[in-house]
Amino acid sequence: MKTHHEILHGIPLKSILEILVSTFGFEWLDTKLKMNCFSHNPSIQSSLKFLRQTPWAREKVEELYVEYIRNM
Repeated sequence: MKTHHEILHGIPLKSILEILVSTFGFEWLDTKLKMNCFSHNPSIQSSLKFLRQTPWAREKVEELYVEYIRNM
């Protein structure tokens, strides 16, 4: 099984976010992660800005992506 870092290696945050949004939607992401960037006028660009400035939030999104990939 690939490690967390192997799964994330070379995948830009924008791609991770686009995959999660297209698969689950902003509303589900807000329910799962409880982040305002997914509930108040959500967009890829505004969410990316927040995630790039907030390490704990980025980590949660990356963990969710890794979980999604492992369960495919």
